[in-house]
Amino acid sequence: MASTLVRPSNGRWIGGVCAGLARRFGMSANTMRLIFLVSCLLPGPQILIYIVLWVLMPSEDRVR
Repeated sequence: MASTLVRPSNGRWIGGVCAGLARRFGMSANTMRLIFLVSCLLPGPQILIYIVLWVLMPSEDRVR
């Protein structure tokens, strides 16, 4: 079973959103970061979604 959706306190680069999503879906954080970077080449609100997730996703430190 996958973990809850939180931004981890370890292994985060900017805000921890990609690391949190990767942990939730059982992927490598670097793979999720690569997917995000490639998706930024496509039109759409990827940066805005990242910022919204950064604000809405609780930090792992606050959940415990």
